[in-house]
Amino acid sequence: SNPAFVDALRSRDPKKRFENVWRVCKPKMVCEKEETAEQEEGPSGDVKKIKYNHGGCGNPQPEIRREGLRLTGTVKASKGEDREEGQQPEKKPITPQMALNIFRNISTEDIKLMGLSNDYARPEWMILTVLPVPPPPVRPSIAVDGANGMRGEDDLTYKLGDII
Repeated sequence: SNPAFVDALRSRDPKKRFENVWRVCKPKMVCEKEETAEQEEGPSGDVKKIKYNHGGCGNPQPEIRREGLRLTGTVKASKGEDREEGQQPEKKPITPQMALNIFRNISTEDIKLMGLSNDYARPEWMILTVLPVPPPPVRPSIAVDGANGMRGEDDLTYKLGDII
């Protein structure tokens, strides 16, 4: 429907297509509700227009900022009659679980349109959900200074203990 988006999809190289789609979608700050009207004849013979949308939710899209390892989404207050003037933008943290749920809801068709591979590069696979931990006998031990032949746990074992 959008000529710039259709032009971005013409690229055959997936990396270029992903870059072009990102460039077209970056300035969009509202998930648009595009409605199309169809006509249907009612039981009394009158013609009614039925509206269908493409699935957009109409919500404003947050401006995402990274602060260290944390992501925050800021939604600017819209200027409308139902909003108070001088209202502050709403800041919400984006948790890894929220990002994972968003990525899981991307359809296979949209993944291909973006230039990603459904078989090798699904977006939800880019978030670690399982951390493989080697068993203690496999982890390397380190020599402790000043002790006669004593072995200690390595840094990895201590870090895994912190995580668990």
